[in-house]
Amino acid sequence: MNLLHLKYAVEIAETGSINKAAEKLFVGQPNLSRAIKELEGSLGVTIFDRSAKGMLLTPDGEVFIRYAKSILKQVDAVEGLFKKGEPGKKTFSVSVPRACYVADAFARFSTTLNSEEELEIFYKETNAMRAIKNILQEGYKLGVIRYAEQYDKYYKDMMDEKGLHYELITEFCYVLVMNQESPLAEKPDLSYADLKDLIEIAHADPYVPSLPLSEVKKEELPDNTRQRIFVFERASQLELLAKNPSVFMWVSPVPDELLARYGLVQRRCQENRRVYKDVLIHRKEYHLSDLDNRFISELCEAKRRVFERE
Repeated sequence: MNLLHLKYAVEIAETGSINKAAEKLFVGQPNLSRAIKELEGSLGVTIFDRSAKGMLLTPDGEVFIRYAKSILKQVDAVEGLFKKGEPGKKTFSVSVPRACYVADAFARFSTTLNSEEELEIFYKETNAMRAIKNILQEGYKLGVIRYAEQYDKYYKDMMDEKGLHYELITEFCYVLVMNQESPLAEKPDLSYADLKDLIEIAHADPYVPSLPLSEVKKEELPDNTRQRIFVFERASQLELLAKNPSVFMWVSPVPDELLARYGLVQRRCQENRRVYKDVLIHRKEYHLSDLDNRFISELCEAKRRVFERE
């Protein structure tokens, strides 16, 4: 198996045709067909199903192409990094939970960037398992993962197995955030019963990888409301909270500045005692860059402002 064969397979997968791929690659169609057969023979799998409709990926082929794209992306990055005559471009990448204090840290980190430098910055909001996958397969350098304390051993065992370094950022219980015009906004401490007539906003992707989604909902989302809106990113949740007094959301503690900006209030629920952990992760062999350290410094400051204000 060689890099050229990987490029051939990726191009065929994207075009769905040997002929179209041959045209784009400036390679003869017989030579391209022979290369793919050699590749499949060396791997011992069938990558493509040949049919009248074109070249279709098999299940094994889908897995292979995903890895091939990742490998080729890393090769391009290495070539770009060491290309002679051009200054190296600095990169920073992090996958994080949808947390306001983390977003605040990232915004402050962005103000420290040097306008004279060539930079590429990647900030991905996602769940814990995708953050881990981003580091292991997608070339991300840092991650912040969130999980319930009861799954601490599961995650630590998995990270040890996959060669990831992990470091606790903070522990907390979720609080309730809602519009300042909410009927519950004046109550300092709330109960589950107070929430039954309001609409809950919840993130739609599951937290617990070892459980099916139905079990995750039962574990993570107490069934104390009759209506629920699922969202996938923070922007929609903030707009909903700012404009609808009938909605609420369970969140990690929110910076005062953000509460004021969107006209929100934050309240505790004494019945909610489940503890969550936010954990910084990266590969064990990875050496933190200057950009990494600056972001982590801002993250620690944001944690102090939000979690230690009480």
